[in-house]
Amino acid sequence: MFYEPAQGHGLEQDPFKSLVVPRPIGWITTLDSEGRVNLAPYSYFNAVADDPPAVMFSSSAGEASDRKKDSWRNVEATGEFVFNLATWELREEVNQTSDHVPSDVDEAALAGLDMIPSRLVKPPRVARSPVHLECRWLKTVIVPQNDGYAPGDTGLVLGEVVGVHISETIMANGRVDLSRIRPIARLGYAQYAVVDSLFRMVPPWVKGDPGKV
Repeated sequence: MFYEPAQGHGLEQDPFKSLVVPRPIGWITTLDSEGRVNLAPYSYFNAVADDPPAVMFSSSAGEASDRKKDSWRNVEATGEFVFNLATWELREEVNQTSDHVPSDVDEAALAGLDMIPSRLVKPPRVARSPVHLECRWLKTVIVPQNDGYAPGDTGLVLGEVVGVHISETIMANGRVDLSRIRPIARLGYAQYAVVDSLFRMVPPWVKGDPGKV
């Protein structure tokens, strides 16, 4: 099949999110202006640079022009956020924190998650997650809707990674061993994927010892 997104796909559900896969899950911790914790997973998340290291998550606005999602609003208000790696062990908690609840509800507490302090930023970290990236807000890029309806615009929130936490339990010979933690990823519809197996493939531009890649 072929379709133009602006003209519609003619299917029961939009297939787009099932085509750009798998996507890392941005499990984002923020604090609001009153210091209350917000924890939410974002299906549009990724690393975007390594010098300096930077990540992004994107969030659409609500129906009202001032109704940015909590994470987006909190990051712009405080300038900080934390990425927590989503794993198979934490899948149910990740799902629980996606629920639509009032802004003053602590999703981490709702999911029964213990939080621990960060070192360089104020938002806390999910204690059971094996990887945390402490981030400072760089900028937000607005992706406008095709029809120009501003309240539905998407904000691409960019942050510089200023602190990295890696659990010693997932380190082996000086490298991160992802097979030990089984990260989960977002697909389309209500589908997810888990990293159960890894394979190596050395790119042709690598010269010298391929073991350094």
